Amino acid sequence: MTFKILTDSTADLPEKWVRENDVTVMGLAVQLNDQTFETVGPARLTSEILLREMEKGAQPKTSQVNVGQFEAVFQEAVDKGEAILYLVFSSALSGTYQSAVIARELIREEHPEAKIQIIDTKAATIGEGYLVMKAAEARAAGKTLEETIHEIVQLAPYLHTYMIVDDLEHLVRGGRLSKVAAMVGGLMNIKPLISINSEGRLESIGKIRGRKKGVAEMVARTLSDLNDDTILIAYTGDQQAAEELKERLLQESGVERVIVAPLGPVIAAHTGNNILALLSIGKSRR
Repeated sequence: MTFKILTDSTADLPEKWVRENDVTVMGLAVQLNDQTFETVGPARLTSEILLREMEKGAQPKTSQVNVGQFEAVFQEAVDKGEAILYLVFSSALSGTYQSAVIARELIREEHPEAKIQIIDTKAATIGEGYLVMKAAEARAAGKTLEETIHEIVQLAPYLHTYMIVDDLEHLVRGGRLSKVAAMVGGLMNIKPLISINSEGRLESIGKIRGRKKGVAEMVARTLSDLNDDTILIAYTGDQQAAEELKERLLQESGVERVIVAPLGPVIAAHTGNNILALLSIGKSRR
């Protein structure tokens, strides 16, 4: 029995890939300048517009996918006799996971046989997206829902994320990073190195003087523990820096593919501009 794959707009997957691989994307919303914008579909908010408004002083907020939205999608799949695998944004960073769980229980009240599996990836941006890619590859290879779940559950704890942020104010304002962790930001050009820990939370794991040294530290940590031939780069603002980093990484032994993806508006609303992040599957657990 084949199955339907769902994820959300925080996975920052290219639309073309989503269409070609038959993946459904649930859209979180962004409140910007007293208006609410969707992050999927033809009228979706783009990161370019969002970041431009943030540079002017806008302070956007994001909203989780609600229970009703999940109910509608789950019910449609159940009516078609489809099983569902939903790979969701870290539950430590959003209530979207909990909304999905509640919706599943509501559906099961009338359809106890419904096969709706939800995996908390404890990840974000294209790292979450990479796990979705692996799930789609497994499905295309003929693996069952159970086999695919096993593969993703085994892989997710080894997904490492390192990020250099110019301005930590947005992460603190949105409650994604503590004020204590952010205190070093802006002092003497110190750049905190941010990671996503085993619980799916953001934490500061290093204090580095200057962006150049910060990027070098991300590269060193990534390459020293790399256990996959693919590295992922996420960014806002400076695409050239991301592309230059891609070319640098492709020269490294064991690196066959580097995927570059701009941060979508949900993540960008909490990070602001000039973000550069490296994501990869490591040998050690995060």
